[in-house]
This record gives sequence, structure tokens and C-alpha cells, in this order.
Amino acid sequence: MSDFDFIADRPVLDFVATVAERGTAGEEKLRRPRDLAVWAREAGIVDGPVKVTADQLAHARAVREALFGLITAAIDDRRPSRADRDLVNAAASGVAPTLNLTGAGTVARRGDIASVLAALAQDGLDLYDSADADSLRRCADPHCTRVFLDRSRGGRRRWCGMKGCGDRAKAASYRQRMRDSEAG
Repeated sequence: MSDFDFIADRPVLDFVATVAERGTAGEEKLRRPRDLAVWAREAGIVDGPVKVTADQLAHARAVREALFGLITAAIDDRRPSRADRDLVNAAASGVAPTLNLTGAGTVARRGDIASVLAALAQDGLDLYDSADADSLRRCADPHCTRVFLDRSRGGRRRWCGMKGCGDRAKAASYRQRMRDSEAG
């Protein structure tokens, strides 16, 4: 079973979520180079395994944090830092994975870790400049630092997903109602 969740509808949002609970527990999900290789394949950015060195993992984490900075700047309606902008722009200038139609009629996605980061940085820049930027939200769970796109009809979604944060909030609300009814 994977340690990764792919619930955001955008690869860049799933990538920045590979750190859970920023500022509190700071649960790093990309602990080893192999974790990043697995994430890239499970995210569908590349089909086969990619080689990742410890230095490349460190660079990928830096790009991830710059992307998080870019995304939170969009949410907060402020300019991203120059350092974040420069790092994301540098990663985005790379060549994204190559797509090829195979004889079996499937599309093969091939690339190295630099191409994976290029695809993620390009997705981050596209998101920053798209109509979706207005739909970016932070999860209302005080421990969760996941960002998501609120595509709900009323634009009032509060949780990154019902599995996890939403379920915990609903359960806590239910327990509070039960305590209130017993006390009343």
C-alpha cells in the first residue's frame, strides 16, 4: 500500500502534500530517493522507474517547498518570494517527460527526475496563472497543511478531502453534539 494520496486533481498539489502537517509534525513522505521515484510513477508522471540520487531528492524537496510557497502566495493574494520564483522557473525550464504512443495503443511516459520536476513546476506555474488559482484553499483542519481546489458549487468546501480531515471533523462534530445533548 502506498504512503501517497492523489486526491488533488493536480499533480503539483499532490506533490506539495508529500509533507504533511508543515509547522507541527512535519511528516516527510519523501524520506529516501526511492520514495520520490515511487511517487513519480504512482502520480502518473512517468510510467517506469526513475533513478533518484540523494542530491536529486534534496533538490526535489527544495522545488516542492518553492512550489508550496508559490501556491500559498496565490492563496494569500501576494507575490511569491524571489527565491521561490527563481527555483520554480529553473525547474520549469526543463523538458517534461516524453509521451509516446506505443504499438499496443497506450501512451508511454518516459523521463528522468529532472523531467518529473519540470512537469511539476510547469503544472505549478499553470495553476498559478489559471482560473483555478481563485479556487485554491487551505484545509480547515488545524494540523493539515494540504491545499486543494474548491470546485464545490457554493465554493465553501473546508476540507482537503473527506477521507481523513473531513471524516475527523465530522466525527468530532458528532461527538460534541452527543456531549451537548447529554449535558442538556
